Order: sequence, then structure tokens, then C-alpha cells
Amino acid sequence: MLRYYSLCFLIGMSLAACSTDTPEKNKKDEKMSELKVSENNRYLVDGQGEPFFWLGDTAWLLFTKLNREDALKYLDNRKDKGFNVIQVMAIPSVESANVYGDSAFTSKSVGQPRITEGTEFDDSTAYDYWDHVDYLVEEAAERDLYMALVPVWGNNVKSGNVSREEAGKYAAFMANRYKDKPNIVWLNGGDTFGSDSTATWKIIGNTLNEKDPNHLITFHPRGRKMSSMWFHTEPWLDFNMIQSGHRRYDQDDTELNFGEDNWRYVKMDYEKKPVKPTIDAEPSYEEIPQGLHNPEEPRWKARHVRRYGYWSVFAGAFGYTYGHNAVMQMHEPGVEGAFGVRKAWYNAIDDPGAEQMIHLKELMLSRPFLERMPDASLVVEQGERNDYLAATRGSDYAFIYTYNGREMNIAMGKIDGKEVKATWYSPRDGSEKEIGTYANEGTREFDPPGEKKNGNDWVLILDSV
Repeated sequence: MLRYYSLCFLIGMSLAACSTDTPEKNKKDEKMSELKVSENNRYLVDGQGEPFFWLGDTAWLLFTKLNREDALKYLDNRKDKGFNVIQVMAIPSVESANVYGDSAFTSKSVGQPRITEGTEFDDSTAYDYWDHVDYLVEEAAERDLYMALVPVWGNNVKSGNVSREEAGKYAAFMANRYKDKPNIVWLNGGDTFGSDSTATWKIIGNTLNEKDPNHLITFHPRGRKMSSMWFHTEPWLDFNMIQSGHRRYDQDDTELNFGEDNWRYVKMDYEKKPVKPTIDAEPSYEEIPQGLHNPEEPRWKARHVRRYGYWSVFAGAFGYTYGHNAVMQMHEPGVEGAFGVRKAWYNAIDDPGAEQMIHLKELMLSRPFLERMPDASLVVEQGERNDYLAATRGSDYAFIYTYNGREMNIAMGKIDGKEVKATWYSPRDGSEKEIGTYANEGTREFDPPGEKKNGNDWVLILDSV
């Protein structure tokens, strides 16, 4: 799997012998850089042009629910698990206050951020709401974590609590305050329809883009919707965002009626012009009830979040956002929670789905990422629903994902080389099982290990020999 890095490793070891800098010092001296859209407009890259695979975690209430000590524990945990983006609300509502009692605004007006001049980060009795946000943004940067900030959650705008004039002032305040922070991505919107209060969302988007042109901007939409439905051609929208939502197949009554097939949203975005990157940033969260609102319904499990991740990324998404019911609302025992939440956030951060997301990131970055494309022609019979086989490839590698371990009939000859090496990759633990080397022609059947059942998921890797 690491074949691409073998030669680089040997060369790097030789160069290291001539250097007086330690790897630790070099790493410490590196600074985070603003993310950019890749040249082919499909993916994201860092300041050095290296591919950036967005592995996000949803922590909507991080700024309001956790004190600094607990917030750092959370950030450390996510860093250790391979996450590199934290999705968070700057403010859940115009009445927002943090755990220290600091209010975000004066008179509940987003046009009047409450600022205490001259305070210090380490003075917990004096700093204000925005100092607390600043502190966590900077601590995230120390851990190489990007903060995907929602300036104001959508229901505040829909309810009329944010006027257009206030929206412009507030967006300017946010842009000016964080434009020099390297680890910012703007999520305009916030679980809302772009068709509602469209003018306000455009004001926020345009203002952020004007005042802070160096940070990427997107729009976080309502469930089973995509930002591209309303804002695809807007100059401020750098990439598209999808919320495939939390419903089962039989619970989806929307016009598209994609149900659990989140790859279909990505496919729609992938085919749009002009070309823009896209990501499913809110699929079904681990331990949230199916359908969201009835706690008596079955819960989404780790196998489901893996399926959504591989399906969407193999369909062409530039990354994936994981979420957990308890973590996204930073739930603690004894406090009323939403969506039938049952766990404390500090226990839920180690649930299986969170542990397993790193294997998706590692797999995607193990081969040339920026040349990758979805390619359904790799599979003779893709199947439907849980039988669906997701396929993606580069010039000399291919990945095919099965959620339930069904047999695969693969069309060979789609990647370079007279022969290919085949390997099974486990999304559950990142382990590999060699299969063999085969002629790169005709069709060939591959039978994944284990019996066919949901959650016995595997990736078939084909590498040019």
C-alpha cells in the first residue's frame, strides 16, 4: 500500500543525514496554510499544493458547551484519530452565551458583537465570548485542525432575528477578526434552505468573500439538499456541500428520494458546470435515531457511517464529515439533550465509527489523489442499495467498495499495465489481505472474505504491476 513512498523514504533518509534539523523541529517550524481548490477544481490542496483529504468531525456546540480544559481534550482526541477539520457553529443563536456566561452579542443583535477590550486569553474571569472562540481557533491550529465555522445558524435568519443590514455588519466582523487565521473555512447557512432568506445568505457570502478572500466558503444546507441547488454559480461559493441527512430509504419523502444513497448527491454535483469540489458534510451520524426525531427508532451505527464515507468519496467527493449524536451537541449527563441522546460526549468520542474514519483517509492518500475519478465502468453489475458497488480509480490503481461483502465482477483493463496486483482492504481496521496478481484484461470475479451481510465491508484494491 505504501509502495509510492518507498523510494522517497530512502532518498529522504539520505538527505536527513546531511541536515542539522530534526524532523520534530522541521515539523514544528511548519505553519498551517489556507486551503485552496485544486487546479482541476475537484479537490482541495494545502499551501504547498499537496492534496488535502477533508476528514471532518461535527462539533456544532463546541464554543458554547465546553470549557477550555474539556475543549482541548476534545481537540486532542480528534487530532489523534486523524481528523483534520472541525465543523462548529460560531453562534447557535442570537442569545448565545458560553459556559462561562459570556454573551456573544449586545441586545441580541448580531450587528453588535459584545467585545471586552484588553483582556487576556488566560484570564477566565475577564475574557469575552469572542476571546474564547479565538483561543480555541488558535489551539486547533496548534493541532493542525481546520475550523469550519458557521457564522450564524440558519434558523436565526429564517425566524427574522437577523436583518440584512445586521447580516452584513456581522459577516464583516467575522471576516476581519479571522482573516489572518490560517485554519478557517466558512460554512455559510447552517441546516437551512438557500431558497429561504436567499438575499441574506448572499450578503453574508459576498461580504465574507470581499473582506476575507483567502479562506474557502461554502453553504451548509438543509437535510437531503445540496448547496448547488441555489448557489452553485455564486462567485463566493468555492465548493459545494451536501447534507444527505439522517433518514432511511423508507423515510425519505423528498423529491429526489435518494434515501441512503448519498453517492447520488455527489454524482449530481460532480456533473455540474462549472466544476466545483463537493462533499457530504452531514450524513447520518453515529448513534442518532434513524429519521432523527423518534428515539425509539434504530440507531445509525459505525457500519453505516463507513458506508456513507466510502460511497460518497468514491463517487468523487474530496473528503467526508463524520458525526456522533452525543459529540455534535457536546452532551453531558444530567443535562437535557436532543434526538434521544444517550451518551456523554467524552465517552462517545471513542466510539467505533470515530476510530475507523482514519482508514478512509489513509487509503485515499496512499495513492495519487488529485488524478482520481469515479468510474462505474470498473464494475460489470453495480447493484442497488446495500448491494451497490462504488468504484474510483487513478491511472494505475482502482478502488471498489462493497458494503456487504457481495461478489464483484470487475472489468479489467481500466488502469495501466499488463498485470494488476489485487488486495482486500478492511475499512474496519485498515488491514490488508493479498489476493494475487492477474492479467489486466477481460473480466474477473472477486469474492470478499466472510459471508455476505451488511457491515462486512471491503475495498478491492487493484494496482498496476
